[in-house]
Amino acid sequence: MKSTIILLAASVIVLTGCQTATLNDAQPTKLANNKVNTKQINVPRALVRQQSKQADDVWERIRMQMDMPIPDEFLVNQYRDWFIHHPEHLEQISQRAKPFLYLIVEEFDHRDLPIEIALLPIVESSFNPLAYSKADASGLWQFTLPMATHFGLNMNWWYDGRKDVPAATSAALDMLEYLYQKTNNWYYALAAYNAGEGRLNQAIKYNQERGLSTDFWALNLPTETKQYVPQLLAIADVIKNAQAYGIKLQPIPNKPIVEVIDVGGQIDLAVAAKLAKMPVSHLQKLNPGFNRWATSPHGPHQLVVPVSKAQKFKQALANTDVNERVQWYKYIIQPGDNIGIIAKRHQTTVAKIKHMNDINGDKIIAGEFLYMPHTQSQVDPDAHLPAAKSVLITVNQPNNANNTVKPMAVSAVVSPTADHTVKHGDTLWSIAKVYNVSVEQIIYWNNMLHKDKLIVGKKLKFYQSSTHKSAQFL
Repeated sequence: MKSTIILLAASVIVLTGCQTATLNDAQPTKLANNKVNTKQINVPRALVRQQSKQADDVWERIRMQMDMPIPDEFLVNQYRDWFIHHPEHLEQISQRAKPFLYLIVEEFDHRDLPIEIALLPIVESSFNPLAYSKADASGLWQFTLPMATHFGLNMNWWYDGRKDVPAATSAALDMLEYLYQKTNNWYYALAAYNAGEGRLNQAIKYNQERGLSTDFWALNLPTETKQYVPQLLAIADVIKNAQAYGIKLQPIPNKPIVEVIDVGGQIDLAVAAKLAKMPVSHLQKLNPGFNRWATSPHGPHQLVVPVSKAQKFKQALANTDVNERVQWYKYIIQPGDNIGIIAKRHQTTVAKIKHMNDINGDKIIAGEFLYMPHTQSQVDPDAHLPAAKSVLITVNQPNNANNTVKPMAVSAVVSPTADHTVKHGDTLWSIAKVYNVSVEQIIYWNNMLHKDKLIVGKKLKFYQSSTHKSAQFL
């Protein structure tokens, strides 16, 4: 999705932005090619932002702040037409965006960034925090591992910050601010976010050396990047003029729907859900960054909970002993142990032990440890391990037969379709070559780290995509 950015600055400089914005002073009217005509007047951006906070609907708040010109470009027009003729796509996205859109817009206002870019998750992931691309990018903002690490997102066996919506949003805005500060051009910044700063600079240099225009539309960029910026501009135009285009977006209240709470340490998600008086599956959908049944012992120690549950959750958490927040412990495997014996001795099930330790077969090794659930733990195997519920996204290319374009399609990875038992001499690279996948995909699908060693006899999971059904968060 995004190439590695070269020579990143040591710190990110916050963008102050323009000082004026435009407001419509007349009802938009539809013109040829599904475009609309609006008369605009300049209004101080700070005033527009302040007025927009009074809107009842977040979508309306976004519309009020929009001032990015929409160019009359071929791909922009084609994407606009596609969204107009497929209104169900944005309707589904509005449902997915409901828990987090207010939080994202607030962050954009705080940093004084163009509000149109708050729509980027629609292009990147169709607003699905579990989205995963063939380019090994993940999350709402589609971070690759190198970029996620550089911009401060943690990733380990317990947690993947790329899927943590508040954390990933902050990192994405840091990255976008950095790219804009380097280029002073939002089209360039968006292109670099998608293709990488190096690839953008090469395209600019190529045109400069030949006396050609360095306008974004004239650059020789990857096909995906050429479609990336037009798609965002088309989405912005359709949302800004939704009424004129006949698009009905599901209203999202212009107020906090979720709250980020610091729980102070590791906590079992089942315990947290009980304290919040909500289903554990619901809590996990709001916290897709946690790969396991509990938050990471090393942090972050933040949970996203519905605002309606937040106050009682904080009170219940304060009244819960720290030792009662985690319902698991470590067991050192003894010579002669097998999973069945351990399960019987510790009053649990083989399935639960395998689930908590991501074990596919029956082989365990003396001297290593297993995570074990306390007998009172209500961990639901089907509600956890979001890494196994990630969705694979692809960007469709223009159809040469009829010159139509479509936004990225999302398809779910719901269950493994193949296993590979590690043999002597196997490496991640050799296995990836056999199965025609990347090393990063194998690591991601099997909840591994790059430094993990392959153990002979270990079974690795492989996935393929199938139809995705959107999940309702709230």
